[in-house]
Amino acid sequence: QVQLVESGGGLVQAGGSLRLSCAASESLFSINRMGWYRQAPGKQRELVADIFSGGLTNYVASVKDRFTISRDNAKNTVYLQMNNLKPEDTAVYYCRAVVQYRGEYWGQGTQVTVSS
Repeated sequence: QVQLVESGGGLVQAGGSLRLSCAASESLFSINRMGWYRQAPGKQRELVADIFSGGLTNYVASVKDRFTISRDNAKNTVYLQMNNLKPEDTAVYYCRAVVQYRGEYWGQGTQVTVSS
């Protein structure tokens, strides 16, 4: 069982920045893929960005050039740096980990609210 704890959400004005953190209960070297997802009210959960064990990253088009996913292996933590935030980025952000042969795990979510 991989436990994921997100933090860093909050209320920010449009154009501002936030950094989300996702701390994993075990080494990132044992996790194949970690990602950030978000779910806005009335909408389906969508992938925002993910990072693979080899370092490859992937972003949804709407956040490219604004968001950056990164990892600190020494701290077992993945980050999502969010710049130039827009009201449409408002959502609950979830961290997800995929471990080969073991399945997927989710954090409890952190609220991000961007005011116009």
